[in-house]
Amino acid sequence: MKRRDLLKGLLAAGTFLPAFARRALAQIEGAGSPGDRRSPQGGASIDEKRKVLAFLFLRGALDGLHAVPPVGEKRYFELRPQLALKDALKLDDGFGLHPSLAPLMPLWKDGSLAIVHAVGSPDPTRSHFDAQDFLELGTPGIKSTPDGWLARALQHAPRAHPGPVDAVAVSPRLPRALQGAKDAVAFASLDQLRLHPPRMQALFEQMYGPDAFAPVDLLQRKLGETKPGDGYPNGPVAASLRQLARLIKGDVGLRVACADAAGWDTHAGQPGQLQNNLRLLAESLAAFQKDLGGRAADVVLVAATEFGRTVRQNGALGTDHGHASVAFVLGGGVRGGRIHGRWPGLRDDQLYEGRDLAVTTDLRSVLSATAGRQLGARGIFPGFSGQPLDSLFG
Repeated sequence: MKRRDLLKGLLAAGTFLPAFARRALAQIEGAGSPGDRRSPQGGASIDEKRKVLAFLFLRGALDGLHAVPPVGEKRYFELRPQLALKDALKLDDGFGLHPSLAPLMPLWKDGSLAIVHAVGSPDPTRSHFDAQDFLELGTPGIKSTPDGWLARALQHAPRAHPGPVDAVAVSPRLPRALQGAKDAVAFASLDQLRLHPPRMQALFEQMYGPDAFAPVDLLQRKLGETKPGDGYPNGPVAASLRQLARLIKGDVGLRVACADAAGWDTHAGQPGQLQNNLRLLAESLAAFQKDLGGRAADVVLVAATEFGRTVRQNGALGTDHGHASVAFVLGGGVRGGRIHGRWPGLRDDQLYEGRDLAVTTDLRSVLSATAGRQLGARGIFPGFSGQPLDSLFG
C-alpha cells in the first residue's frame, strides 16, 4: 500500500485516534506547515491521577416523578391514579425511589449519591431535538452556539501537557457537548483506541522519530494492565460505563467522559418499559461505582435528561412531554443521601402551564458546580447568570 493511501485511510478513521496522532496526520496531509512537524513532546506522566467529570445523557425525557416520586404529597396519587407508585423505597419523608432503582440505595445511604429534583432547562420547548441540543450546547433557546458545554469546560481548565486520552465519548460520533474540544475522541469500543498496525508504527517512526508512538504504546500498555470490570448487566449503557471505568482505572489522562442511555420516551405503557430501563440504569451505575475502586473518589458522574414529563398520566398509561425532571449526581465529594433543589409542589397553581412540574433548579447550576469541582472550570455557560449549585458538594 502506498504511504499516501495509508494516510488517507487513517485520516478517515482519525476521529478514533489519540489527539497527537490526529494532529500529526492532519499535518502530513497539509493541514499544517512543514515547519510544524515535530515529534510529540513529553509531558506529565499519564500515571498522574486526575479528577474526572462524567456525563450520562438520559435521552428521551425521563419521567422524574416516576423515578423519584413525591410520595409525601397526596396530589401525586390523585393526578396519577394508575401510575403513582405505592411501593416506592423511602428516601425521606417526602420522596421515594422507584423499586427498580434499588441498586442505588446503598450509594444513597453511604452518601455518594445525591438527587436534584425539579431540575431542567428554562426553555419551554417540548421538542426532543431542540432540548437535547440546548442541553449539550448549554445555551437554552440558542442552537447556533459553536461549541458544547463540555468542550468549554476543558477550554476553561487547560493542561500544559494533556494525556493521550483527555476527553472521550462512547459514541459513533462526537456529541455536541464535546463539539469544539480539539483533543476529544469518540469511539464505539476501546478496540478503536488501539489502531496500531506495524506499518503505521514504522511510518510514524520514519516521519517523526523513534519516540513518535510512545504515547500509543503507553496507552496500550495501560489498558492491557487494566482488566474490564465485572458485575455489569447486559445492555448499551452498561457497556459504555464499563469502558469508561477501564479508561479511568488505567490512568490514561482522562478528564471528561460522556455516554448515552436512551429509551425514556414513555408515551404509552410506561410502567413496564420504565421499570426495565430504570433497573438497567441502576445496576449499571452501581457496577460502575464498584468497578472504579480506589478511583471512585476522583470521579463525579451526572445523569440528566432533556426535560421531564406531564404530571397527569395520559389515556395510554403513559406520560407526555413535560418540563422539569430529576438529575442523579454520583461520586467523590458529593453531599449525598439528600434531595437537592426546591420542590415547587403539584397544585394546579404550582404547575408549569398548568400541566408540568415546574423547573426550580436550572440544570446549568448542577453542571457548573460539577465542572468547577472536577476541573476548576467556571463561567462555561454564556449568558447564564445563575449560581453553581455548590451545595451538591461537601
